Amino acid sequence: MKLLVTGGAGFIGGEIVSGALERGWDVRVLDSLRSDVHGGQPTLDDRVEFIAGDVRDPEVVERAVAGVDVVCHQAAKVGLGVDFSDAPDYVASNDLGTAVVLAAMAKARIDRLVFASSMVVYGEGAYIGRGGLTRPAPRLASDLDAGRFDPLDNDGSPLAPALISEDAPLDPRNVYAVTKLTQEYLSSAWARSTGGRVAALRYHNVYGPGMPQNTPYAGVASLFRSAIERGEAPRVFEDGAQRRDFVHVRDVASANLAAIDWTADAASGLSRAFNVGSGDVHTIGEVAALLSSNAGGLPPVVTGEYRLGDVRHITASSERLKTELGWSPANSFEDGMREFATAPLRAAVR
Repeated sequence: MKLLVTGGAGFIGGEIVSGALERGWDVRVLDSLRSDVHGGQPTLDDRVEFIAGDVRDPEVVERAVAGVDVVCHQAAKVGLGVDFSDAPDYVASNDLGTAVVLAAMAKARIDRLVFASSMVVYGEGAYIGRGGLTRPAPRLASDLDAGRFDPLDNDGSPLAPALISEDAPLDPRNVYAVTKLTQEYLSSAWARSTGGRVAALRYHNVYGPGMPQNTPYAGVASLFRSAIERGEAPRVFEDGAQRRDFVHVRDVASANLAAIDWTADAASGLSRAFNVGSGDVHTIGEVAALLSSNAGGLPPVVTGEYRLGDVRHITASSERLKTELGWSPANSFEDGMREFATAPLRAAVR
């Protein structure tokens, strides 16, 4: 098996590379080593063939895909970003980059793709109201300013959060989310055109050793860890009761390897989405408190601040991944957070 991992020097990509090497696969990595992601030069296993380059460069990508059996596309600009001025870079990095990868795969007749999508394609998560399953409208700034963080049903009654499945309507509510959904649409179009097979893995909140630090594009767990490491109290937005599914990076890597196996036997022209979550729901406030406690840091500060593009509750049902691919997470929330509280992060981004 010859595997190409784009973004393979990154946080998740690097863990996928390690798992593939353990299986005895030949691994090639394409990574641009962007300075806003990599605070220093990453260390790659000597068994890895490394190509330094950008997924937006057709010449580099054609060289990277040559002779491989399957592509695992992890290269992307992630996170909510700083403000809307980030939009051109998100679109170029994620959507143009994916289009270039797919075009190179079509030219080289490579028909197996696994790539990183995200929970953000759903917008707000699933809720149960008086009429059953429902999806609330985006939250209003006026409500958030007043500290009313939980979305309400159309009649103003409370909603109960529920696990969201892959069949739920898609409703991207920020630039990053739009680019991830566009990646899914591009890969589906490629599969129909070429007979390729695609697994789109909708990651929930990934955490673990080696996360980037001191960057606005990192996940919330990394932002908390970075604050603790600086001797500061983690700052928790809203009231800290936002529900999320935190999944360990090693479990995300194993999900990618299972999806790669699945593409070997999937039907021609098929594009299939899979949620990748632990199935264990926790709040943002719990994560901040657990990390501070395990690291001996200052207790979190709940600020009441908000970001308008954020959603309140989003948690996954990963039954499709478990049932169809035989995957299951191996890292518990408590053990994973205990490890992560003092685990090394990547070099700080300056």
